[in-house]
Amino acid sequence: MAKQVWRPGNQLYPLPVVMVSCASADGKVQNIITVAWAGTICSNPAMLSISIRPSRYSYNLIKESGEFVVNLTTQDLAFATDWCGVKSGRDVNKFKAMNLTPIPSTVVKAPSIKESPISIECKVKQIIPLGTHDMFIAEVVAVQADELYFDEKGAFNLQKANPICYSHGKYYTLGKEIGRFGYSVKKK
Repeated sequence: MAKQVWRPGNQLYPLPVVMVSCASADGKVQNIITVAWAGTICSNPAMLSISIRPSRYSYNLIKESGEFVVNLTTQDLAFATDWCGVKSGRDVNKFKAMNLTPIPSTVVKAPSIKESPISIECKVKQIIPLGTHDMFIAEVVAVQADELYFDEKGAFNLQKANPICYSHGKYYTLGKEIGRFGYSVKKK
């Protein structure tokens, strides 16, 4: 079987699709931007990245405040996730329009989204211009996890929240577990 050769492009799919909440430096303006260019970049210290086009409304809010919150998305949040990605905060209050609840974060001034199962509070460490997008490298300074998704043993079960991902312009739910890290070498 032969492979087709395509022009260079980002084919690293599926991706997490997240709603990034942010606020102006004074906290008076709040917004949500949907981001699929997000990822883990370091475990100690815990760091992640998001990439945003400089023309986006949230770009300057995050650049000036130096903070944001990555809110994981779920099947129940899929419509709001998409809507917050196609509407601009210049024109509409996304929290009100999508009936999302901004709640105080524990460390940063940017709000967290109450309906999200996990909210990851971040402080920007570096901004790297890359081309169409600038990458915000940020340190994770706190994580809020919804108690609804803890099991009887106290373990967090994100699968119960029905997380979604993004691939080639479409949203998907996740499938069944097929193994755990290290299962290929585990002694039987």
